[in-house]
Amino acid sequence: MAALTRLVHAWDGLKLHVQEWGGQHRNAAVPLLCLPGLVRTADDFAAVAERHAGRRRIVSLDYPGRGRSGRARAIARYRPEACLRDVIDVCAALHLHRVIAVGTSFGGLLTMGLAATRPAMLAGAVLNDIGPELGAAGGAFLRRFIAADPALPDRNAAAAHLRQLLPHLSLRTDAQWLRFAELTYTPGTDGRWHPRWDTRIATLLKPPIRDLWPLFGALPRIPLLLVRGTLSNILLEGTVAQMQARRPDMLVAEIEGVGHAPTLAEPQAEHAIDALLEEAA
Repeated sequence: MAALTRLVHAWDGLKLHVQEWGGQHRNAAVPLLCLPGLVRTADDFAAVAERHAGRRRIVSLDYPGRGRSGRARAIARYRPEACLRDVIDVCAALHLHRVIAVGTSFGGLLTMGLAATRPAMLAGAVLNDIGPELGAAGGAFLRRFIAADPALPDRNAAAAHLRQLLPHLSLRTDAQWLRFAELTYTPGTDGRWHPRWDTRIATLLKPPIRDLWPLFGALPRIPLLLVRGTLSNILLEGTVAQMQARRPDMLVAEIEGVGHAPTLAEPQAEHAIDALLEEAA
């Protein structure tokens, strides 16, 4: 199913690229608000949209400095608080008053931010491989990965580079890795393949990271699903146990043999999201 592309102007005039699927279902089931990872884009949710756009709206966006959204001069414009404001503004512009949020990694933290600032908006939430504590090794890897511009010669080289760096993703075929490369890097004017994000974003990951447990505690008593790759170095088993202790009603789907982060196209993830949507409907 093809996505409808929208451009929303942020509070400071920066252009935000928004994608919407299933727009004909405005008065049907509760929409999905899909929030990508720190340097990922709305394109990552194409499979989720394909599965669910037949009966509900799905909306996602590229945060500033990522994908097709505008680049900022000041690095502070990429801070989580500013991105959260962008998400809220996009929801207002598209008349999304109540949603089920699906947040991957950084998008899951923004979901918690919505819970703290706009709790009535949330009818349900999916946290994909993220929690209130981040694994130190995983955080260090992400900083290096986001800061680097490998300037790869072509798409095949980009796919091979990602396959070496991220061997525990659930991608299995050459075609899947090539598509992932296209969603991660893009050809520049020099003909080389460069990141689809402003590499300065890496500076936002410098420790110390503030205590995020109050944000998790802000999640209202709504249907809640945690998806975790069993090989994740971002969401550790101990953190999951603490989250379950605080929210015993939270569903947990473990994706065997997968690292950070599941694509949500894995059968276990799809079935778990289906169950959450039934509960939240």
